[in-house]
Amino acid sequence: MSIKIYTKTGDAGNTSLIGGTKVPKSHLRIESYGTIDELNSFIGLLNDHLLTFDALKPLNIDLKEIQDRLFTIGSALACDPDKETRMKLPDLTENDVHWLEQRIDDMQRELPEMKHFILPGGHVAVSTAHIARCVCRRAERLCVAMQLQNLFMPPLVLQYLNRLSDYLFVLARYIGHSLHVPEVAWKPRIS
Repeated sequence: MSIKIYTKTGDAGNTSLIGGTKVPKSHLRIESYGTIDELNSFIGLLNDHLLTFDALKPLNIDLKEIQDRLFTIGSALACDPDKETRMKLPDLTENDVHWLEQRIDDMQRELPEMKHFILPGGHVAVSTAHIARCVCRRAERLCVAMQLQNLFMPPLVLQYLNRLSDYLFVLARYIGHSLHVPEVAWKPRIS
């Protein structure tokens, strides 16, 4: 027998953190891990866009790895740090940040030097990578807000999200380059 997906416990605008603490659905902690979930969904969409390109198939493994790390971050943010959970939660490590840096360096070696700001677009996969980058930056800002409000989160979360947004920017360029999509330079209108 399957578990019911609806519990009706959130109908009054509250939800539970891992550990059982009830908080409003507008709580900054909920907003933070909800944005991580949104980012994870956009990365899934990006991965789907890349499936049809043989040259980009190795990225599918990378994006699945990132989605796994985002679930790790989401579970960490969903925990009440003041309560012990019975669950064993996965950890984010410095190796996860170094892995992103290595992937950025690998892609950048194949890219032409960037000499101007570029407009997002040119291909749906490129645009989706840029959307994911923007959602990642929003998640990072929310986590900074958590820090400013003295809400605990694992220290590597900010570093990982910062590096992930850099990765997604380089990935957007890399996808465009691999698909022979020209970058569109931003040409500011000056009166």
